[in-house]
Amino acid sequence: MKESGEWLDIGERVRECRMAADMSQEELASALKLDRTMIAKIERGVRRVDALELAKLSAVLQVPLGYFLESPPLVVSRRAELADDTVTDATRQSHHLEVALSTWLADIRQLVEMRAFNPPDIERYPEAVEDTLSARRAAVWVRDRLGHGDEPIDSLMSVCERLGQLVAVVEVPGEGASLIEDDLAVAVVSRHGDPGRRRATAAHELGHLIVGDEYSTDIGIHASRNDREAIIDAFAAELLLPAAAFRGIPHSGERVKREDLVVLAARFRTSWSLTVRQAVAAEAIDSSVAKEMRQRNPTRAELMEAVGWAPQPDLEAVRVPPSFAHAVLESFKRSLITESRAVELMRGQIVATDLPGRDDADFEL
Repeated sequence: MKESGEWLDIGERVRECRMAADMSQEELASALKLDRTMIAKIERGVRRVDALELAKLSAVLQVPLGYFLESPPLVVSRRAELADDTVTDATRQSHHLEVALSTWLADIRQLVEMRAFNPPDIERYPEAVEDTLSARRAAVWVRDRLGHGDEPIDSLMSVCERLGQLVAVVEVPGEGASLIEDDLAVAVVSRHGDPGRRRATAAHELGHLIVGDEYSTDIGIHASRNDREAIIDAFAAELLLPAAAFRGIPHSGERVKREDLVVLAARFRTSWSLTVRQAVAAEAIDSSVAKEMRQRNPTRAELMEAVGWAPQPDLEAVRVPPSFAHAVLESFKRSLITESRAVELMRGQIVATDLPGRDDADFEL
C-alpha cells in the first residue's frame, strides 16, 4: 500500500500532465466519466487511484503508465514548473520532454536490472569550464578524444554514447532535455525539429554532461541561466563545426563567399544560423556580413550542389543508441520481454516484423 506522500506525488503528476495536455479538471473528469471533485481530490493526493483508473489516466493524458508510478528523476536540464498561472506552450513542451526523459531512464533501468544492458561509463572534461572560450576548448577535447579532429561528425548518437550519455529520439514537441542520476546520463531529443536543429540539441545536451551545468559544475554560480546556456551553446557549436574548419577560407581583409559557408553547412550538417555564428567566432566574417548572410538561407538544391550529394539527416531513422538496441533484441530473443515491449523500447526505430524469430511465439510478459 502506498504512503500518503506517494499518493500526493501521483496527484501532482496527474495535475501537471493534465495541464500539459491543455485540459481542465472538468474535461479530464468527463473523459474518465468521473465527477470533477474526484479529479480535484486525486490531484491533491487525498483520493487513491486504482490500477484501472491509472490506466485510463495514462490513455487520456497520453502518458506512459509507469510515469505515474516511478520515482522522480533527481536533476533534469531545462526543468520548468507547471503552475495554473504560468502554464504556456513552452512549459507544456518542457513537461512532455520531462515525461519522455523519465520514461527513457526507467526503460534503461529495466534492462540494467535484468542484466541485459551495461551502460557506458560517464566521461567528464578534466578542466574547469567557466566561459565560452573554455567551453570551446572542451569541445576540441571531445573531438580529439574520439579521433574526429576537424572532420565532420557522422552520428551524434554514437558520440554521446561513447562519452556516457544515452540519447533517445522521441515523438514529443520541443527540443531536448537531459539528466544525470547516479551512474546514468540520459537525454532525449525531439524528432519534430529540422535535422540541423536536432544535431544542435543533441550536442547541447551532451554539453550539460561534459562541461556541466548549474547543478554539477564549475560554471560560475553567479552566472545567470542565460549565461550558462550560452556557455553550453558555445560547446555545442564548436563540437558540430570547429573553428579550425574555417582555416582554409581566406578572410584576411577579404569577403568570405557565401558559397564557402554553404559547403561547410552541407559537409558538417549544421543549421545555417549555427554555421554563420561559427564563422563569426572563427573571425571568417564580421557581424555586418553575418547579418546579411542570415537572411539568405541556402536551399536544399544549393546544399546538394555544394557537396555533390544530399546531406543525410542525423537522429531520424536511428532512435536509440546501438548498444541499447542490441540489448533490446537480445532480451527479446531470450524471452525476457514481449514483442510489443521490444517495439516500444526501440521508440519507432523498428516495427514488429523487423524482430527476429524465436521459438516461444505465444510468450507474454
